[in-house]
Amino acid sequence: MTYYRQMGAVPMKRHTTFRKEDGSLYREQVMGTKGFSGNQSILYHHYPPTDVSHAEVHSKVEHVYETQGALRHRHLLTSECKETGDAVAGRQYMLGNEDLMIAIANPTEAMDYFYRNSDGDELLFVHYGTGKVETMFGTLHYQPGDYIMIPIGTIYRVLPDVGESKMLVIETTSWITTPKRYRNGQGQLLEHSPFCERDFHGPSTLDTHAELGEFEVRTKSRGHIHKHIFNHHPLDVVGWDGYLYPWIFNIADFEPITGRLHMPPPIHQTFEGNNFVVCSFVPRMYDYHPNAIPAPYFHSNVDSDEVLYYVRGNFMSRKGVKEGSITLHPSGIPHGPHPGKIEDSIGKKETLELAVMIDTFRPLHVVEKARTYEDGNYMYSWIVKPN
Repeated sequence: MTYYRQMGAVPMKRHTTFRKEDGSLYREQVMGTKGFSGNQSILYHHYPPTDVSHAEVHSKVEHVYETQGALRHRHLLTSECKETGDAVAGRQYMLGNEDLMIAIANPTEAMDYFYRNSDGDELLFVHYGTGKVETMFGTLHYQPGDYIMIPIGTIYRVLPDVGESKMLVIETTSWITTPKRYRNGQGQLLEHSPFCERDFHGPSTLDTHAELGEFEVRTKSRGHIHKHIFNHHPLDVVGWDGYLYPWIFNIADFEPITGRLHMPPPIHQTFEGNNFVVCSFVPRMYDYHPNAIPAPYFHSNVDSDEVLYYVRGNFMSRKGVKEGSITLHPSGIPHGPHPGKIEDSIGKKETLELAVMIDTFRPLHVVEKARTYEDGNYMYSWIVKPN
């Protein structure tokens, strides 16, 4: 969800001469989606974005999924994943399908290269840690709770500050935007939306680099990571305008929708993509009917898989989950509150839980390596023990 924005210097009219002080031309790049019928921006570079001196395949993108076993609920304790690295190469993949990959990252190192995902948009959720993301559109500074949306084809690198940090990563093969039902025909967010345009923040500064030299840009496309050596700094943009750019939305700016009786999961929806949605569970008042049961009812995901990433707080319908836990409740079998949680919720006035939910409309597969962090007894945690 973006609106028109301009940063830096741009000419009065598009596709016209725009000269440097020495009389040479800045290089115009139109970056558009959906065959140039979707959102687009126009960027002005010091150098041609095609000025590449070397190209090679860096690595193959391979995700080895587990062999299909019994259909069951899953619980991955990602707090036990201690592997670190940078925000891209250090990603540890947990779940995936044809539409998206879900990973976690513990970035402790600055990226010494640049990166672009040319398969789809990316969404980085900052569990904890601070830092900045340098992009061709400018620099974004992040903090805990930030969703960082990076559009397809955007060159960027993540530079974390000193200290521990953790991110939930969603790599898509499509796009990410706000739910259509919250926008009018012109794209403006409506009054009943749980957020507004003021809550979305684009780059804070446009930091232009005109240095020449060798700069590595890794590009994800066609099942591989490709290595391109630019003859100039890839963040050489002096100005841009349009509707396509990276932005940040903090989960604390999601205003929860409440009701007299338990509200269904779509009220938590924050973003959508092709065959998936992303929801935010935030601190909120509980249902206020005098006989309300705040805990969710048992329900069957008959056409979607449900993933929850637990950020903090006491998630009122679950036992045994921890910060950084990922649960997967697959389509085909029902799930719901753990024993005793329905009774415990009655009379409660509020919840302080914080979690990110991803519902996919095609089945998810568990990455083989992710089983290292699995709580194998989770499927049986609904067994009611005799008094």
